[in-house]
Amino acid sequence: MLVAERYEQILQLVDEQGSARVTELSEQFGVTEETIRRDLDHLEKQKRIKRSHGGAVSVKQEKTETPYFEREITNVEEKNKIANKALEFVEENDRIILDASSTAWYMAKGLPDIPLIVLTNSIKVSAELSDKYNIQVISTGGILSSRSLSFVGPLAEYGMDIYHVDKVFFSCQGVHVGKGLSDSNELQAHLKQKMIEVGDKVFLLADHTKYDVQSFTRVADWDKIDTLITDELTEDYRVYLQEKELEIHTLNEQ
Repeated sequence: MLVAERYEQILQLVDEQGSARVTELSEQFGVTEETIRRDLDHLEKQKRIKRSHGGAVSVKQEKTETPYFEREITNVEEKNKIANKALEFVEENDRIILDASSTAWYMAKGLPDIPLIVLTNSIKVSAELSDKYNIQVISTGGILSSRSLSFVGPLAEYGMDIYHVDKVFFSCQGVHVGKGLSDSNELQAHLKQKMIEVGDKVFLLADHTKYDVQSFTRVADWDKIDTLITDELTEDYRVYLQEKELEIHTLNEQ
């Protein structure tokens, strides 16, 4: 295989998967890891990929993400109320995950300064908790997604993989009865899959604008979710999710 052909096939693989590791590429193309590193360096210089710890990520990933500053000012009242409801489920000495959603940031703002461990991939959440001295904050690290102000990629996934938490609080772009949960790109979806895997109880925080939306990458089916906290819910959704034995909390419940 010509070097130029290998470049194109590496690029195609990284774009399709969202990311790839040096070891994986070395095995697939039958060349040394050092050769792959040189290939990745070359592709990064051409701005066709972004290098990461142990591999590379696609530069196409961030283009589908809604910038954080837009999410931060969208449906603020609903998100704040959902966050406040979610805070009722946080107990002293819990180990929890807060993702990089704006609703999770509202949760961080409202968290009391009690003994907690918070694992997060969000810069905003980490900064918000920095002056709450009883809360231990653990950041995943990884590749910085400038649009979402979050860390993603293989290192962030590894940062999730080595921990176990009591509760996971996360949101996503799309919530669909038949198709489950989805997000903007593979990097975000893969990391949220890891979050779900390492938690005992999983809370989905979703306002009504996310319903009937199917985003690019699947995150999980409904059977991976324990509790939905939302502002409102149609009867069709309520019946379907009750059949799935989800615990449901809406803002208009008595």
